[in-house]
Amino acid sequence: MEFRTLGQGLSVSKQGLGCMGMSEFYGTGNDEESTATIHAYLDAGGNFLDTADMYGPFINEELVGRAIANRRSEVILATKFGNQRGAGGEFLGVNGQPDYVRQSCEASLRRLGVDYIDLYYQHRVDVNVPVEETWGAMKELVDAGKVRHLGISEASAATLARAHAVHPVTAIQSEYSLWTRDPEDGVLATCRELGIGFVAYSPLGRGFLTTNDAVRNPTDKNDFRKFQPRFSGENGEKNAELIVALSAIAAEKNVTVAQLALAWVMAQGEDIVPIPGTKRRTWLSENLAANDIVLSVSDVTALSAAVPRDAVAGDRYYPAGMLTINL
Repeated sequence: MEFRTLGQGLSVSKQGLGCMGMSEFYGTGNDEESTATIHAYLDAGGNFLDTADMYGPFINEELVGRAIANRRSEVILATKFGNQRGAGGEFLGVNGQPDYVRQSCEASLRRLGVDYIDLYYQHRVDVNVPVEETWGAMKELVDAGKVRHLGISEASAATLARAHAVHPVTAIQSEYSLWTRDPEDGVLATCRELGIGFVAYSPLGRGFLTTNDAVRNPTDKNDFRKFQPRFSGENGEKNAELIVALSAIAAEKNVTVAQLALAWVMAQGEDIVPIPGTKRRTWLSENLAANDIVLSVSDVTALSAAVPRDAVAGDRYYPAGMLTINL
């Protein structure tokens, strides 16, 4: 496994493992297979696991905690706070209040069964709380030894710079893939100016950038992709056409579409680390094989042209979700 360096010298695997779908959003999970997938990732030399308190809610942190109980020293553990949910799973909005930051960290430490969190993200920006106040409380967690590095998710370039002025930002985590290029509109440039790493979630477009028809047309009632604009109706049909061009390039290189899409993200810079999510060892093996794909400049250009930004139909999220990004 190769490694890349995020901000503040944090060394992580070239490819991380997103754990969200093991517990929620992408259909019914299986804790035994999910745990085996985490162990297989660690056995392959990976070290970068990503979770959040809102996944499940809460139970994803518990799952990850159990999986790494005897392997803590092998893991760079990232989790998040800010998307507040109730005990019944209800969504309560974004919360960046300092007291909530402290309470969330204590709860995450308990669920994960660890003494410290390697990378603690503000999951979404609270428009009702200045980011300086939220990050002041996060800085206190670093000073107390409960957190080692700080990050933020789906923030604008301006907010990223404001947070960095309070405490150095190690990484921003935002969606980035062939069909989501928003970070190229200023966030990536700000990251490089300030020495901040970039963690790309959904680098496979929530599974759409694959040849898996079951993913592009989910039937599980617990799979939230059924309701996502890019998967639905005419948008889904139009976006499926983009896979045809990718499939042709993948066939020429004797790799899968998913591997090609991951390789494209990793080719965007040594400071970028994708965290594809999977709950099955089969897909994990396919994803990790993308680490060995070397794309030339012309390859990257061809892939970017195969999925033009203006050709992707539909927003990334349903309307309420769109209100919480790039703030």
